[in-house]
Amino acid sequence: MNTQKKLEHLVEQLKQAFGARLLSVVLYGSAAAGDHNENFSDLNILCILSGLGLPELEASEPVFRWWRAQNNPAPLLLPEDELRTSTDCFPMEFHDIRQCHRILYGEDLVSSLEIDDAFYRAQVEYQIRSKLLRLRQKGAGVLQDKDLLLRLMADSISTFCVLGRHALLLSGVPAPVEKRDIVAAMASHFAIDAQAFQTLLDLREDKVKPGALDAKALFEQYLKGVAELAFAVDRLAR
Repeated sequence: MNTQKKLEHLVEQLKQAFGARLLSVVLYGSAAAGDHNENFSDLNILCILSGLGLPELEASEPVFRWWRAQNNPAPLLLPEDELRTSTDCFPMEFHDIRQCHRILYGEDLVSSLEIDDAFYRAQVEYQIRSKLLRLRQKGAGVLQDKDLLLRLMADSISTFCVLGRHALLLSGVPAPVEKRDIVAAMASHFAIDAQAFQTLLDLREDKVKPGALDAKALFEQYLKGVAELAFAVDRLAR
């Protein structure tokens, strides 16, 4: 089943599960931005409901089980009232959704969202530093296994590209959507060494073969670039 058929089938199941309570089904992330890689990227879905309680959670269970079997994360369920009152808690996520989304069903309730940026910079720095800690932790356990180390880096590059885009937005720079453009903008604006980012994107797209890479050296360079990004965000005005 191709991607479009999967999305259409998902929407039909959600409509059957929630009925009139389903206000909107939103595709967001790389698939909505046209930068989707089936080997590494998920299909991210937000469902906005008129109300959300235990009956809706029970109704979602078989749909979500099927969607997870397609190797995608379970859709996010959000009642409409929480959509407009939680942007201060999740400014990064709502900026992402508002900028890159496609309405699969119902109303477009996200384009007009007013996002509270009071904690935006802190959230971006927290995410970069926490993901960096996790990357070091996981990397330490697979340093002697080249394939696992390369896979770890290739799996994580999308996340750091997203975080880099938010760092650019925070610094007042128009931020691109495609990963390679983000990496180039990060290198230019923050003067960081982003060569490892580009190499990992090449790896994901089969433009370079694993055997041609020194995984440990690439990991060292990658960690350095991510740390430089964290310091760049730390220096931004609070």
